[in-house]
Amino acid sequence: MSTAASTPWGSEVAGSLVGVTEPLVDSFLLLSFGGPQGPDEVMPFLRNVTAGRGVPDERLAAVAEHYQHFGGISPITAQNQALLAALAAEFDRRGIELPLYFGNRNWHPFVTDTARQMAADGRRHALVLATSATGSYSGCRQYREDLARAATGLDAAPAGAVRFTKLRHYFDHPGFIAANATAVRTALAGLAPGLREQARLVFTAHSIPVAMNDTAGPDGGLYLAQHRETARLVAEAVRGPGADFDLVWQSRSGPPQVPWLEPDINDHLRALAAAGVPAVLVAPTGFVSDHLEVLWDLDNEARETAAELGLEFVRAGTAGTDPDFVAGLADLVEEQLTGRPPAYLGGLGLCGQRCPDGCCPAPVRRGPGAG
Repeated sequence: MSTAASTPWGSEVAGSLVGVTEPLVDSFLLLSFGGPQGPDEVMPFLRNVTAGRGVPDERLAAVAEHYQHFGGISPITAQNQALLAALAAEFDRRGIELPLYFGNRNWHPFVTDTARQMAADGRRHALVLATSATGSYSGCRQYREDLARAATGLDAAPAGAVRFTKLRHYFDHPGFIAANATAVRTALAGLAPGLREQARLVFTAHSIPVAMNDTAGPDGGLYLAQHRETARLVAEAVRGPGADFDLVWQSRSGPPQVPWLEPDINDHLRALAAAGVPAVLVAPTGFVSDHLEVLWDLDNEARETAAELGLEFVRAGTAGTDPDFVAGLADLVEEQLTGRPPAYLGGLGLCGQRCPDGCCPAPVRRGPGAG
């Protein structure tokens, strides 16, 4: 198990949760997806990701090639550790005295192992930040299920003593929007001056089955709506009110007969080139760090597609450890510890603080390989 799971970041002093007196908040957990850290870990990791779906190894092997292109190491773990370090520094600056832990859904350090360590360390109540800015089954409900298993000790006794409070979504938090707007401006500066204003702003997020989006949120469609709101807010921060932009999708998987959100980024680049657009800026605002799906699907495949089309292509970075983003995440913690008023932009309002029963349910599987 990685030392990140067993070694807390920060101090030992407990905080308090507004409206709750027992148990006091005494820790912070960064919860993420996970990724392999060596060639021999790639297939076991992918089997964990697709467990219960009946996906054959032949299909997983095609995805495994993407990881092997990077030496079998996903950058997501190092990026999460960098985010933890940045958060620890921001916590120190603000006087937030909470030790920081790190756990994953699909690979080491597994959240169940981290929860076991937290219980052994005497932790009883952790605030949890998931590395997903928006709501959906995979981006919210499934993380809540991960936490429930860890908290009840179903997979990791005696961790049932630890209570987890998941922080809300931050798709429209000013810090997240500012960080992405900075990344877009930086990328635009890489284009020739004559192309900067002509470049089409194209925002991407991970595609999901249409059925999953249709059941996301109390009224459905939450996933698409929140990603579109992020894109709109970033576009207007860069180019002003009413700025044009496109929201497209990437990284789809599953059988072709299952409808997923479209258009795909590569199909959209072809449409833009056919319409005479000379340049495109792609901003992966659906991701919080430059992990493998960003590096492979955009920097490799989408960039190659654009080159074949004669389309000038630049890619904006993700929020990563941008100071505005890190400060915004600390704001979420202070909302819980001190009652800091929630900050958000746009018109969709707060999401993910108290999810109603049945919100963003698990997708219905249609047999081996479905979805």
